[in-house]
Amino acid sequence: MFLRFVLALLPIIWLAVALSVLKLPAYKVCPIALVITVVLALFYWKSPGMEVLTGGLEGAVMGLWPISLVIVAAVFTYNLTVRTGAMETIKSMLTAVTSDKRVLVLIIAWGFGGFMEGMAGFGTAVAIPAGILCGLGFDPIFSALVCLVANATPTAFGSIGIPTITAASVAGLDAGPTAVVVVLQLALMVVVTPLIMVMMTGGGLKGLKGVWPVALGSGLAFVIPEFITAKFVGAELPVVTGSVVCMVVTVLLSKVFLRKNDPAYALPGTEKKGERLTGKTMVLAWSPFILIFVFLLLTSNLVPPIHDALAAIKTSIPIYSGEGASPYTISWINTPGVLIFIAAIIGGCLQKAGGRVMGQVFLATLKQMYKTIITLVSILAAAKIMGYCGMTGDIAAFLVAVTGTFYPVVAPLIGSIGTFVTGSATSASVLFSGLQAETAVALNMDSMWLVAANTIGATAGKIISPQSISIATAATDTVGQESKILRSAIGYYVLFVVVFGLIALLGHPLMRLM
Repeated sequence: MFLRFVLALLPIIWLAVALSVLKLPAYKVCPIALVITVVLALFYWKSPGMEVLTGGLEGAVMGLWPISLVIVAAVFTYNLTVRTGAMETIKSMLTAVTSDKRVLVLIIAWGFGGFMEGMAGFGTAVAIPAGILCGLGFDPIFSALVCLVANATPTAFGSIGIPTITAASVAGLDAGPTAVVVVLQLALMVVVTPLIMVMMTGGGLKGLKGVWPVALGSGLAFVIPEFITAKFVGAELPVVTGSVVCMVVTVLLSKVFLRKNDPAYALPGTEKKGERLTGKTMVLAWSPFILIFVFLLLTSNLVPPIHDALAAIKTSIPIYSGEGASPYTISWINTPGVLIFIAAIIGGCLQKAGGRVMGQVFLATLKQMYKTIITLVSILAAAKIMGYCGMTGDIAAFLVAVTGTFYPVVAPLIGSIGTFVTGSATSASVLFSGLQAETAVALNMDSMWLVAANTIGATAGKIISPQSISIATAATDTVGQESKILRSAIGYYVLFVVVFGLIALLGHPLMRLM
């Protein structure tokens, strides 16, 4: 078992070493990880060649549609707002609220990023906020890193709650109560994350001076509505409601506690007041993002008639040829990438961008993104092969076997491994929720507790997932610097996964409150 565990880890070890030690770019590292995975699947796990080929092909297709599609759409939206000048208006609006970098990071990366995760997911919560931060003048590497950290806890309820709903479905549990347990396990880090982000922005503990009430309030304003929504509404909207309330409260608290801007944390270039903006100008500047919200909301399962009609426009393609295979379904309209593109084009028209300009921006975006697409396609292909041939399952089974009664400590770690490999908390739920539920029964624990632990661990894995990092570098135009971001992100990942592990081990009595 130990040998299988070590060999199954080889692609992950290669990714970690090549990115953090050898400092190679992700678009070169991930195809090699795919080759390693294929060799192991064929010659050690003895998977039939056709199953390895079709499994990898299914992952590659997933990497293109919907993953690459939604990231290209998000970056295109940002690039178009820059080209039309709308980003300057957005910058003026945000800095009119405050010029304090710490608060701006909370509003954009934490609040707005959480909102994008709750509505769209698929990397938009990293790509769009990171792009806006760069547009405001923040360092690109910092922008990528802080958005990766901010995106961790909201991921559990990304894309209208899909990771948690999927976890509950796979484990045979009710989604609503499972969502409540997920929020309980996440609560501490939801409150702490804004404080961490302020310290990241302000250069350590000193950065909390004067602004810690705002950061603390930002976290509480996120988690309290999140819990209430999970408890009384369900798993679909906790992050959406939490992020909206959080943004409002953060702005209000900044007006109370930061009446005088600290020049040490003032964003450069905001000292001079610009011309007064009209309501029409502000709405036009934000129009692509407003339309993204409207389209995603109207086409979600919260509006069944529209959702069901658009969801029926799809094509199912048989790709994987192995046992238990199911056709891969491509939704042609009701997918975030298509909806974001439509919103961006309409918003661009409202901002007086002609077809030629939008075409130029689109081609420039593709040129900017091609290395990221290579990364996404190869890592998703490797992830599918690892899952189908049993490599991912063998990693989890070994950890279960060696930890015994202390298994809850590593339950979030297993979820994080699933996200690290696949880049998706939903995929981590599919891979391991059943295992977590079975292990809970063996340990005489409530299955819902360990399934929730897997989900929160999956959120931690987003911080260091090669897929997430490649999205961040694409949005901040820092492709090739993935190693630098990974080295900076590992410490935050370790903090999250350790805290989550301790909560999973020590917090089980909370289930009695449910």
